[in-house]
Amino acid sequence: MANAPKPSTAKKEKSGGSSIFAGLAIVICIAIAWGLYLFVMGNPANFEGGDPANHPLPGNYFGMVYKGGIIVPFLMGMFLMVIVFSIERFFVISKAAGNGNVDAFVKKVQQFLSSNNVESAISECDKQKGSVAAVIKSGLLKYKEVEMDSSMDTEQKCLAIQKDIEEATSLEMPMLEQNLTVIATLVSIGTLAGLLGTVVGMIKAFGALATSGAPDQAALANGISEALINTATGIGTSTLAIISYNFFTSKIDSLTYSIDEAGFSIVQTYAATHK
Repeated sequence: MANAPKPSTAKKEKSGGSSIFAGLAIVICIAIAWGLYLFVMGNPANFEGGDPANHPLPGNYFGMVYKGGIIVPFLMGMFLMVIVFSIERFFVISKAAGNGNVDAFVKKVQQFLSSNNVESAISECDKQKGSVAAVIKSGLLKYKEVEMDSSMDTEQKCLAIQKDIEEATSLEMPMLEQNLTVIATLVSIGTLAGLLGTVVGMIKAFGALATSGAPDQAALANGISEALINTATGIGTSTLAIISYNFFTSKIDSLTYSIDEAGFSIVQTYAATHK
């Protein structure tokens, strides 16, 4: 317990590094999206007469997206953010799970504990690595420590082991949820930004209808195009963000359950073998 401040410091360092990564990723994704919007989709070759002010060439989707308006690159940037943060979370959560199957690892630890072979259980944690193994190893080390302490009774020792596991979990697991808030935020922002683009496009469309004389068909078509493109991009971004968020939260819940299961086994084994 005396070394508790060290993990806390490490946690702050990881959190700071994650914040820097998140900030840079957001800026870079927006910059890439603007570059694609201006130089790829806005390429004069995509438009009639080589002028981006004209209509897109028939069947040219890049030109059609470019006509979606200024909100499109922001939506594209959000879509890229979902992809980038999803990849980053995948590697972080995979690393936290360790080298092998988590369920098989927990069962091995339970088997070693049932035979009162704590050293082998600790060795299994060293082989597995990752956040789950680190939490369980912390509990096992506390298990050995309290065995040598004659100043506490069995109930107090069990509580000490349980508290150590809870503290180790509180230091390790929050790291897995970092940047998931960005993905969760993009679920709402993607839809709202797409809706904003839709509203702007429809304003232009109805503005064209309100002109005196014959309606400006080109302005009407551009307004409707902008509305539909923004809607589609916003829905696509939100859909991908929802799938990604739910996938990673289920993974984290599974890891947390594995830690709880192993922690319960450690405490119950100590209580059963030290009556």
